[in-house]
Amino acid sequence: MNYVATFYTHASALMTNRTLRKEGIDSKLGPVPRVLSSSCGTCVMYHADDPQLAKMDRDVEAVYEAADTGYVLLLKNE
Repeated sequence: MNYVATFYTHASALMTNRTLRKEGIDSKLGPVPRVLSSSCGTCVMYHADDPQLAKMDRDVEAVYEAADTGYVLLLKNE
């Protein structure tokens, strides 16, 4: 499955991307898709068997599953 995680800070996105890569998960940093909103404008896009929520940095804003019909919200951190 493909996922998109948004963050409150750019540093948080960097740390999460680093953590996912260390765990062998294919991930990359990129701009947040236009249909989603984010505080810092940087997201982590990754492919995994599950959303890997425990590996997100504490400043994660939201995690979405990228579906054919759009994005499905899995986690909202307020």
